[in-house]
Amino acid sequence: MEIAETAITPGASLTRSLRLRDLIFIVVGTVIGSGIFVVPGAVLRQTGGDVGYALLVWVLGGVLSLLGALTYGELGGMLPEAGGAYVYVREAFGPLPAFLLGWTLFFVISTGSVATLAVAFAEYLRQFVALGPTAAKLVAALMIAVVGAVNVRGTRHSANVQNWSTGIKVAAILGMSILLLGSGSGLVGVRAATFAAPVEVSLVSGIGVAMIGVLWAYEGWANVAASAGETLEPQRSFPRGIVIGTTALIAIYLLANVAYVAALGPAAAARTDRVAAEAVRAALGPGAGRLIAAAVLVSMFSAANGLTLTNSRVYYAMASDGVFFHKLAEVHPRFGTPAFSVLVSSAWAIVLAATGSFEQLFTYVIFAAWVFYLLAGASVFVLRRRRPAAPRSFRVPGYPWTPLLFVASAAAIVINTIAARPGRSLLGLGILALGLPAYYAWRRANARTVDG
Repeated sequence: MEIAETAITPGASLTRSLRLRDLIFIVVGTVIGSGIFVVPGAVLRQTGGDVGYALLVWVLGGVLSLLGALTYGELGGMLPEAGGAYVYVREAFGPLPAFLLGWTLFFVISTGSVATLAVAFAEYLRQFVALGPTAAKLVAALMIAVVGAVNVRGTRHSANVQNWSTGIKVAAILGMSILLLGSGSGLVGVRAATFAAPVEVSLVSGIGVAMIGVLWAYEGWANVAASAGETLEPQRSFPRGIVIGTTALIAIYLLANVAYVAALGPAAAARTDRVAAEAVRAALGPGAGRLIAAAVLVSMFSAANGLTLTNSRVYYAMASDGVFFHKLAEVHPRFGTPAFSVLVSSAWAIVLAATGSFEQLFTYVIFAAWVFYLLAGASVFVLRRRRPAAPRSFRVPGYPWTPLLFVASAAAIVINTIAARPGRSLLGLGILALGLPAYYAWRRANARTVDG
């Protein structure tokens, strides 16, 4: 499908070429990285090896994500623009908090996630080729560069890559799960380890800790909102895409967890942080580790592609508003993509991956993502009051309780993080505050440009 040519001008419109299927694959592909291959063992451990409580944590994490997806469904149908949560927060709470959202995404959260995936990609590639430290950094940089090139080439092009890579990794997870369920015998005694642990303070605390890892495994469902500005029939397709994609994730994650227990049994699954590799090895023998490594490589490439495809549109929206690098608002005349936004964010991700600095930054600021989830979710209340007559092709079911539960959960996560790690949280807030002088500098520069 040819991309219509557009002039290179700041704020130029992006071409609408994404369909419902593309949105579903973006949600699923961006979320499934390496989490489902490693987190389940830790969740079982933290819930005392009780399969029932472990699966409950996965269900709760999925339900929380689904509450957010339903809320975003109404917002995206009402404001189908490039930028997603940035646009919702801007319209509800003003340009400053919206800018800080985009600022944190660009400098740490999104680019840090891509850097993390790239470094892990190089690590898993060692299952196939020997890589020294320098070669591993080069591989990580090359992976980010390839993802960037794919996304510059065209939205339709990058969506096709996302669809194929997501299809491959979902098929691999489903195939692995069916194989493990058929070959393992760990479910024989699983009833005795299902909701058998006494409900004590230690169990409740463990469930809370386990929830952190599960929410990390679900992280990324909201990113698709940034692509609403390139979606065909967005009022209809976007709400359906984000809800169907998030629901599919819950089903995939629960199936994989049950399959791991079937292959290893609850006790053995709880002892490992490489649960997928151990389960496949138990089913197929010691030489099967490369199968999991190959699946993880595809999974991480797909997740990095989804992050780049979606979040580059946030920076494009910021630049179009005059509060970010002017060049990032330009649309490529041939490919119809925010090419500079893709290239600059990919270059920064390469710097983070090469220096390893993303690890500390990411740890300090990741809780801020939930601050912005909270603000974006709360936008639905503000906009319903402020714009009651605005067209809403989709209204969040169970309003006001659905978004209220999501916002309250996001607030609890933020408060708990600050209470548990005050020093780290203060440093994160300090990094966030660095955006304040940048915001006012860009606003002044943009005002001078307009006056001139």
